[in-house]
Amino acid sequence: MARLSALPEGLDPHVRHLITELRAMKERAELGNVRIAARTGFSTSSWQRYLSGRTLPPAQAVEALARAAGADEARALALHRLAAAAWDQRSAEAPEDRREGHDRREGREGRDGPPGDGRRMRRGWLAAGAAALVAVLGALALVLHPWQHDSDAAVSYACRISQSGAQWHAGLSDTRTAVLGQGNAGPDVAEAQCLLTRAGFPVGEVDGLYGPMTERAVKRFQSGHHLVPDGTMGPHTWNALRA
Repeated sequence: MARLSALPEGLDPHVRHLITELRAMKERAELGNVRIAARTGFSTSSWQRYLSGRTLPPAQAVEALARAAGADEARALALHRLAAAAWDQRSAEAPEDRREGHDRREGREGRDGPPGDGRRMRRGWLAAGAAALVAVLGALALVLHPWQHDSDAAVSYACRISQSGAQWHAGLSDTRTAVLGQGNAGPDVAEAQCLLTRAGFPVGEVDGLYGPMTERAVKRFQSGHHLVPDGTMGPHTWNALRA
């Protein structure tokens, strides 16, 4: 698989975070650009631009890649909302920055209209900036607390351990292929937490959040079953955990 080039300098941190997460999904699932294009419906040239940071991928592309890589789609879309807000704000500011630079060179600052126009424009910019900040903070809350509902109540998962043939289940997800790591959340994670606890590798509360305790439990389980102890849930770990 070709090595990805470094992201451009000056890239907004939220955009950089999104692109870095997309690259990680691609690497974990061992997907080349051709396979990504086939699974997502977006061309290889488009993915080259998205993953190089030259163009912000649309939400549909982000969701499709997360689905193809077995990653958490809700979290990926929350990261995209943060990146899109930052991208749009920077795009809106760029033309104004160019006009201000031109005005300074021409020595025309403050002479294009009545004195009150500048104050009204500044108030408009402040209002737009405040609205963008609210949108960013709201999306950030989804990234930092993806397990919360509008009522701020944490999701609670109940383990319903059962055995079908030689396979163990917890009644939350039937996956055997989802690739999970720190930052993922949802029923797939809760299923893994239940099965780890059943196997004697407790994770604490079964909350559907792939945090440090869950990662440590996965590593211990992998070490005890002759698997690479990388702390990532993948097909081999799922097979051993359900056996």
